[in-house]
Amino acid sequence: MSNQIKIPRGTQDILPGDSEKWQLIETKARELCERYQYREIRTPIFEHTDLFQRGVGDTTDIVQKEMYTFTDRGGRSLTLRPEGTAAAVRSFVEHKMFGNPNQPVKLYYIGPMFRYERPQAGRFRQFVQFGVEAMGSADPAIDAEVISLALRLYQELGLKKLKLVINSLGDKISRTAHREALVTHFSPRIGEFCTDCQNRLEKNPMRILDCKADRDHELMRSAPSIIDYLTDDSRNYFNKVTTFLTDMGIEFEVDANLVRGLDYYNHTAFEIMSNAEGFGAITTLCGGGRYNGLVEEIGGPETPGIGFALSVERLIAALEAEGAELPVKEEIDCYLVSLGDEAKDYTVGLLHQLRMAGFSAERDYLDRKIKAQFKAADRVNAKYVAVLGENELKEKKINLKSMADGVQIEVPLESFIEKFKEICR
Repeated sequence: MSNQIKIPRGTQDILPGDSEKWQLIETKARELCERYQYREIRTPIFEHTDLFQRGVGDTTDIVQKEMYTFTDRGGRSLTLRPEGTAAAVRSFVEHKMFGNPNQPVKLYYIGPMFRYERPQAGRFRQFVQFGVEAMGSADPAIDAEVISLALRLYQELGLKKLKLVINSLGDKISRTAHREALVTHFSPRIGEFCTDCQNRLEKNPMRILDCKADRDHELMRSAPSIIDYLTDDSRNYFNKVTTFLTDMGIEFEVDANLVRGLDYYNHTAFEIMSNAEGFGAITTLCGGGRYNGLVEEIGGPETPGIGFALSVERLIAALEAEGAELPVKEEIDCYLVSLGDEAKDYTVGLLHQLRMAGFSAERDYLDRKIKAQFKAADRVNAKYVAVLGENELKEKKINLKSMADGVQIEVPLESFIEKFKEICR
């Protein structure tokens, strides 16, 4: 086995037994989006690097440290997508969705993202995000809608120990005033901070508040709050968002230090966290916020927008931490047991008929003895076992056994499919 090739670091295989959980989560997300009237968009896994430099922000950790970037044979710089919003906005602009009669344009996506970061519990270099984007409305009600959709997904999948944290990042005037206050606050002692924070001081000082390395520094606790620099318009906007959340019965905490890690956020920013014991040091499950100005940055007309993204891997980890079981179907309708070569050959066509009639069905492919076939039927949780031997084949009948109560009936072969339909439905 010395030549065995193993999976790349920071990635994972999702095997049968687990993949069904992923399918259930994806199905629930799609159902919820249909309820909220968000429609699916599928964008390429790689985009021009410039999209993420402009859309995510060249001062972010993602752009500076984490992107998988390569040059193709035509000399173009391309990047595996590290997040979904920039690509969705690029598509919105490129396909002129701002001209659609139905506004706002409400989109969702599910797919793999790629970031080169240190793998740890719940964090991978290839991970799957579910996200939504609503572009074309500056109504604070849609902020509340987006937040409620994210929370609802977690709740309907069985999570209970959740905490919603929100903040306002204000408008441009608010952010400029806050920026100046942050520079004044941190400048005298910036040498005590990490290199990243020193670089952020001039480019984007608000990102210092998002630093993991220096989060316990005393200046972090006394840093100026964006809340104190909000304009009247920004404050009114934020008050409306919180009022709507209260009207929906959604509990939240306001955290003035919540800034999110991407440059394009303004006004509403939020995170949903897990309060489950043993979940780990990184408790954030989902993050999002408003990004008015991003559409213009990517070449479109002035268009407000808001969205969120969540990691499916971290969602699954939170479910495990709470001991919440997903209702995954792990059974089949019918298992065909055969005895003798002719009966075994006959079950090939019978199995096909069952499947064409809409049933999940299986048979033995390993020439096992009848006892081993019954054990195989047990392992796949067959609701019924149909037994066909040489004698039954001659008499044109088959024995059907209910595995729940052991009741067994004899059914003519020619009417077996119709009879099975009556029993199962």
